[in-house]
Amino acid sequence: MVEIKDLMKQQDKIRNIAIAAHIDHGKTTLSDNLLFGAGMMSEETAGRQLVLDFHEDESERGITIDSASVSMIHKIDGEDYLINLIDTPGHVDFGGDVTRAMRAVDGAIVLCCAVEGIMPQTETVLKQALKELVKPVLFINKVDRLIKEVKLTPQEMEKKFIKIIEHVNELIENIAPEGYKEKWKVGVGEGSVAFGSAFHNWALSFPYMKENGITFKDVIDAYENENYKELAKRAPLHQVVLEMCVKHHPNPVDAQKYRIPKIWHGDIDSEIGKSLINCDPKGNPAFVPIKIVVDKHAGEVACGRLFSGTIKQGDEVYMNLAKRKVRVQQVSVYKGAQRVIVDEVSAGNIIGIVGLKDVFTGETVSKNEMESFEAIKHLFEPVVTKSIEPKRAADLPKLVEVLKQVGKEDPSIKIEINEQTGESLMSGMGELHLEIIENRIKSEKGLDVQTSAPIIVYRETVGKESPSVEGRSPNKHNSFYMMVEPLENNIYEAIKNNDLREARIKKKNQDVAEKLSELGWDGNAIRNVRDIYKGNVFMDETRGEVHIGEVIEMVMDAFEMVMDAGPLAREPCTKMKVSLIDIRLHEDAIHRGPAQVYPAVREAIKGAMDKANSALLEPLQIHVIEMPDKFLGGITKLVGGKRGQIIEVKQEGTEAQMKAKIPVAEMIGWSNDLRSATEGRGTSSILEQEFEKVPMSLQKDVIRKIRDRKGLSENQ
Repeated sequence: MVEIKDLMKQQDKIRNIAIAAHIDHGKTTLSDNLLFGAGMMSEETAGRQLVLDFHEDESERGITIDSASVSMIHKIDGEDYLINLIDTPGHVDFGGDVTRAMRAVDGAIVLCCAVEGIMPQTETVLKQALKELVKPVLFINKVDRLIKEVKLTPQEMEKKFIKIIEHVNELIENIAPEGYKEKWKVGVGEGSVAFGSAFHNWALSFPYMKENGITFKDVIDAYENENYKELAKRAPLHQVVLEMCVKHHPNPVDAQKYRIPKIWHGDIDSEIGKSLINCDPKGNPAFVPIKIVVDKHAGEVACGRLFSGTIKQGDEVYMNLAKRKVRVQQVSVYKGAQRVIVDEVSAGNIIGIVGLKDVFTGETVSKNEMESFEAIKHLFEPVVTKSIEPKRAADLPKLVEVLKQVGKEDPSIKIEINEQTGESLMSGMGELHLEIIENRIKSEKGLDVQTSAPIIVYRETVGKESPSVEGRSPNKHNSFYMMVEPLENNIYEAIKNNDLREARIKKKNQDVAEKLSELGWDGNAIRNVRDIYKGNVFMDETRGEVHIGEVIEMVMDAFEMVMDAGPLAREPCTKMKVSLIDIRLHEDAIHRGPAQVYPAVREAIKGAMDKANSALLEPLQIHVIEMPDKFLGGITKLVGGKRGQIIEVKQEGTEAQMKAKIPVAEMIGWSNDLRSATEGRGTSSILEQEFEKVPMSLQKDVIRKIRDRKGLSENQ
């Protein structure tokens, strides 16, 4: 009997894959089938047990909230393959988990419901996969519903499938990076598309039908004669889907050749660069955790992908972002909720490591210091915040510990603990996201907490170019002259899409220079860029200043402080270009330390923003709302009442779909409003997120409310 640990060393026999789809399209049911195929559960429970939903709240709500990982062995054409599978959530509030899962895998099974077709969240997960250069294949699920409920003929079914496949290929054409648009399209003929019913445990692909002499008519007959169990024996889902993955998804060695340059920006010709590109088990280890799970017995387990080298128990490793060494206590592989401890693991596998104290997802763990992997960036930012406190004051230290843990387990939740005021803030993707986290703190972590009403996070920016404004140091011996202006749209988009990496720029950074030149900046402007920070750019335009080298780091620190908390309401700043035009410095270094530089630079930037039409931006979400068409009038009224703009309305049969842009500030209680306006039959999912200026009529009022909430006096 071949063991997982034997196959882990045969890289050409490994496939790292994730299942990704819209909520309720059947991902976890599909995973069950694959586990059954690997002999990890019984046929009776496959599709009903939902093995990978471990948390009680997942079983209760019937949705997957956390991504879950499992390794299994599957035989194809007499050869054994090791399939490392990650089941990911479909609900948009937990999309951060999908983004992180994509870092660890090379292939994705994009799952889509045959009746509903491609939904907004399917688009989002496909975007996330292609952004990380993860190759998609398509599985069209719930075909039984087309036969039993919609009663389609074989010809109509084919038409329906073609429509879905065309839609997926159109998305790949639009989203995939250059060079992959045509190459990665899915097709029935070559077998990168399969269809079936995860609930009834069967699936078919064109090559499988040809090989086994099965037709569409056989499928319809099986349902007419209530004989679909026979169909599941003739065309077992795990067999068909995993065969598709083995044939169409790359092994880790092939995948890393094109994925590494995209997700790691170090020197490809260096020793570690070559190890990564070749997925070399003998090279230097490089491991990226994508999920931290707290195990009652072992403590923190970091689950992630080993991109190069071999790691064994007792190894000393270096955490590049935390800048410290730790010792590996245990290495393991996953079998659903169980971890199986192994002696060592080699490159190309998805594994768990115990012993990485206080590790965060996205960390780069290696033997020697190395360039870190690109930060894992989610498509949407957390825009809803709640303050959280324990019901008993004595539990405050425990709350701080629990929140730090929560921040690790779900990095798309942003935790801020204000040591001075003792206030703790939790920011997430939406109301449901925060509600789930709050419930988990109560039920799983056993801490009784209470939270405030949701707070919306705004942004600050400027509307025009400012004149040069002087900021003087408290001792009056140093002056800094700053100017601000709006950042060009294409530069801002490039930062948002990670084409321009956020970091302080060392001299002669070739990547940044090439990208900015491509975006239309000239050589002089490019040479002056010193810092890209949270969607803002800092430029040093001084000429021939002798002491600039001694203060420039402090100037950038002060620039980042203002970008974190702007002058209007101490909200983060975005989409700004801030330039240092000139400086006057005291001859003596003792008179130009941080205590003099920070206040002067902050004063200059705030003064410049004041003269550049500074304004508040609010987050808006574009939602796709689906409902029976008789509720269209009610929903139009609901969206209008929430300052929403209707972008488009589509109707097909008795179903209607509306695309609307709604300010997040008005979305509080949205799910309840939607439920009552559609008698519980409406669904809504987020497609995009953007920031727009708060209407002038509301601007003053919103700023005043934020300042009051933060306890800022009028002139602070």
